[in-house]
Parts: sequence; structure tokens; C-alpha cells
Amino acid sequence: MEISGVVLGAPDARSLAAFYERLLGWRRDQDEPDWVKLVPPGGGTGLSFQTEPGHVPPVWPHTPGDQRMTAHLDIRVDDLAEGCAHAAACGARLAGFQPQPDVRVHLDPAGHPFCLWTGPA
Repeated sequence: MEISGVVLGAPDARSLAAFYERLLGWRRDQDEPDWVKLVPPGGGTGLSFQTEPGHVPPVWPHTPGDQRMTAHLDIRVDDLAEGCAHAAACGARLAGFQPQPDVRVHLDPAGHPFCLWTGPA
């Protein structure tokens, strides 16, 4: 068995895919109105986006009764400040709660948290 991809739900699959295209520099492998798949330049596990009517973004950090995050993306960067500036220019927003000094939690346009960090791959 092999994991072939990770899927994020969104109000608009194409819109969220466009954000991650800018953020990661990956290309579209599949592009349908309610489904988009991005693939990394060197191959490997892809990232897909599915339109979910009534999408409710997770709350970070969660509190009782809120929509919980069930997964998040960890994205390694060479320079944390530059990575954060790039993420903001692409449309991400810095989360209000930051649990670690060497990691920055951001929220994508659909509200999914993702972490930027530096360190070995």
C-alpha cells in the first residue's frame, strides 16, 4: 500500500488549489470543477482539493464544541521569516496562537492550519 495523496476540503477546490500552487510552486495534474490535484516537481505524494458545500473551517487552536483540525501540513523552509513573508503574499494569514518559537502556524484561505518550520528534511 502507498499513500498517493492528501485531500483538503474547501468551499472552492480551484481557489484553494491556486493558493497552494503559488505557495509550493507545484503544478496541476488534475483539474475539474470540484477536484484539483497538485504534484511536486520531483514526483511523490500529491496534494488534492475537493469542493465541499457547507465547508466549515477548523478552529486553531480548538476549543470545546468547535470544528477540530483533523490534519495539518508541515512545510519545511530554508528561512522562516522569508517563508512566512511568502505565505502571506500568497494569501495565508498568521494564526493568533503560536505554540513553538521555531515553527509558525498559518491558515490557508479555507482556514486549514499549516506549519512552516526549518530543519533537516
